[in-house]
Amino acid sequence: MEPISVPEPGIPAGNSSSVPQKKFHVLVGVTGSVAALKLPLLIAELLKIPGLEVKVVTTERAKHFYNTQEIPVTLYGDEEEWQLWKARSDPVLHIELRRWADLMVVAPLDANTLAKVANGICDNLLTCVIRAWDLSKPLLFCPAMNTAMWEHPITARQVEQLKGFGYTEIPCVVKKLVCGDEGQ
Repeated sequence: MEPISVPEPGIPAGNSSSVPQKKFHVLVGVTGSVAALKLPLLIAELLKIPGLEVKVVTTERAKHFYNTQEIPVTLYGDEEEWQLWKARSDPVLHIELRRWADLMVVAPLDANTLAKVANGICDNLLTCVIRAWDLSKPLLFCPAMNTAMWEHPITARQVEQLKGFGYTEIPCVVKKLVCGDEGQ
């Protein structure tokens, strides 16, 4: 796929100017699904797109599936949330990230975090960013879990809940799973 250039809002694509264009900010959320193995590849592909700046918010469980040294962008976790804030006037990281981002993509979104977000639970940096998300900006989510979990009736309800918030689902694909099963 050819990298695409994301024009600045209000500036038609193809208009060149000597004025530097604002970068388009993408915040990637990653959760504890085995699909988090693909985070280095996802970031590498995003960085090929001119004009994008990328940051990552990770859950602690997601870190089990990738090497943080392979992520060439700023990576935030729960520890950074608590280190940043010391006093009343200090910035709050989940709010700063919400303000910074033009778009958020949660890939993968595991069953646990899906349930948390659908029910308004915000007990880590990622779920706090999502709970504080500016609903005028796009939020894409990519569910990734074992087929048995995906087929549980509550999953469909939780996905619909997120769509009801205005978030956009990137549907699962059928493939051979890490556990050896074939399915979504």
